[in-house]
Amino acid sequence: MMFDRRHFVKAGIAAGSLSLASTTMPLASLADGGKDALIPDYDLPPAHLPRVVDIDPKVGPWEVHVDPNRFYMYWTMPGNKAIRYVTGVGRGNLYHPGEFYVGRKEEWPTWTPTPDMIKREPELYLPYRNGMPGGLDNPLGARAMYLYNSKNQDSMLRLHGTNDPRTIGGAVSNGCARLVNDQIVDLYSRVKLGTRVVLNPKIGGPPPHS
Repeated sequence: MMFDRRHFVKAGIAAGSLSLASTTMPLASLADGGKDALIPDYDLPPAHLPRVVDIDPKVGPWEVHVDPNRFYMYWTMPGNKAIRYVTGVGRGNLYHPGEFYVGRKEEWPTWTPTPDMIKREPELYLPYRNGMPGGLDNPLGARAMYLYNSKNQDSMLRLHGTNDPRTIGGAVSNGCARLVNDQIVDLYSRVKLGTRVVLNPKIGGPPPHS
């Protein structure tokens, strides 16, 4: 079942204003060693910090919902609450709404462009056809969650990180939804394999599929 914005977020938040009960969400501490220690503190505007918000009681807990029209990603919790992150989503017709589940999780993942990406922009993606090792310069960032469809197939869509805050809050990607690295580390720590992920439709965009 897909949820439109009216049935997901309570009226005050859906209109673009924060609930009086909304609070900034502190992120889990990053690991002391390894590559996580290299993740910087991103200079984000206050509006781009994670917040706890009220949501419609019809929405179950422990799910990820993406609103591409307001560039929000929600981690739903009990008590009609959710952590709301500001996300970047797929540009143009590269955003694919539907219902998925997290079929795989990777820390500091290797990134390989899809055949469609190489076909669209070979000068940009062909050099990486055999993959790019994980790291701060990797387009998937610090964490990636791989979305599978109802047929247990990899949809090639990801929830992933980025080290470029300028790509947050807009339609910028080749179809995936992204958070800055410290925020994707936080969300990754909460999401389990098998978690339901709903990519809600864009206004005027294609209908959802699964």
